[in-house]
Amino acid sequence: MSKQAFDAIVIGTGQAGPSLAKRLADAGMSVAVVERNLVGGTCVNTGCIPTKAMVASAYAAHIARRAADFGVIIEGSVSVDLARVQTRKNAISERSRDGLTGMLESLPRGALVRGHGRFVSKTEVEVGGAVLTAPRIFINVGGRAALPEIPGLRDTPLLTNSSMMQLAELPRHLVVLGGSYIGLEFAQMFRRFGSEVTVIEHGPRLVGREDEDVSSAIREVLVAEGITVHTGARALWTSGKAGDIEVEAEVQAGSSNLTVRGSHLLVATGRRPNTEDLGLEAAGVATDRRGYITIDDSLATSTPGIWALGDCNGRGAFTHTAYNDFEIVAENLLDGAARRVSDRIAAYALYVDPPLGRVGMTDAEVKKSGRPALVSKRPMTRVARASEKGETAGFMKVVVDQETKLILGAAIFGTGGDEVIHCILDVMYAKAPYTLLTHAVHIHPTVSELIPTLLGDLAPLV
Repeated sequence: MSKQAFDAIVIGTGQAGPSLAKRLADAGMSVAVVERNLVGGTCVNTGCIPTKAMVASAYAAHIARRAADFGVIIEGSVSVDLARVQTRKNAISERSRDGLTGMLESLPRGALVRGHGRFVSKTEVEVGGAVLTAPRIFINVGGRAALPEIPGLRDTPLLTNSSMMQLAELPRHLVVLGGSYIGLEFAQMFRRFGSEVTVIEHGPRLVGREDEDVSSAIREVLVAEGITVHTGARALWTSGKAGDIEVEAEVQAGSSNLTVRGSHLLVATGRRPNTEDLGLEAAGVATDRRGYITIDDSLATSTPGIWALGDCNGRGAFTHTAYNDFEIVAENLLDGAARRVSDRIAAYALYVDPPLGRVGMTDAEVKKSGRPALVSKRPMTRVARASEKGETAGFMKVVVDQETKLILGAAIFGTGGDEVIHCILDVMYAKAPYTLLTHAVHIHPTVSELIPTLLGDLAPLV
């Protein structure tokens, strides 16, 4: 069996891998990058980039149907050509994938190795019969949809976030198992494309990690667009064939079960890491009970010389956190820095329309901590920019520490929420008191200009 020696091996080409490979190569190292499928990982191929391209198409259809509200007359009904939506989405993803592939193939002292990588020792990875060796190995293998243990599910035609990206025809009735981030984005998207949509969520409310007022506001928006939502519904079994599936769920003990029939079933109930077939045991790399690679605050695994970045380490599951993993590892190794994962402030967005921008702690988490806090909430109906755009659903909310005056968390569910939230996030990273924002002069008319006003109306969190 042939062996090739490198200074570093990167397994997987998600958000962290290619950037890290380039940084290492620029530092003079020889680098082998191993990829068994499409360069770019989830974000480029089945995640952020293609889904947000399709969200944009769905938004265009939604606005077109509302054109008369803005004084614009469109003759006839508005319909969606899914094939053209897919063509646009594919072109956007391909540009990103081709750009990353070209960069990796042109790395000085680099090699893009196609195939499945598997550890055979702490310093060796086998790929297609060849063995690559290196004193530094970086795992960036991402994750995939996890299927729950529901009787009949594996015998029922189903879709995941990946296969949803390849649909050639619009579902007549899309049934979504899971009422959280991935499921809700697809639910609204395909409703706007023209499908009937039903969401079945096991928990008592949608996006259960959010505060109840956020969950309720999201539900109101989706229901207003014609999406049927069932919460507190535990799926008992599924059955059917292509184009005709059935889901039965227990809504509450003692009542009649819920039966939903549709043409397509999307399962969006969680994610799992792509770690079970890496031969981690041969390298002594430890995982937790769910299969996520355990890491320390510098992203080092239990085996010296091996690091885990991105979704496979269970410490973020977002494109931006994966990229931050790259930054932490690269700066610590090459620049003598001492960056830590624990310095990262939790921030993310839900890309329904309007989007939800979230940072830091929820109200519930702050209450549980027992610290005295202040909160302020403002409906988007009282934001001039939202009224001008005709998009007044949602609200903005912020909670601060009463004693230190530091911002603890915020939720902006409304037009521009995914962008406006960074106004608050940056102040949190600066460890500055919220009063810094109350004195800021923002541009009018924007959503951001109401942040100082919002912070001027703080009251005790009870």
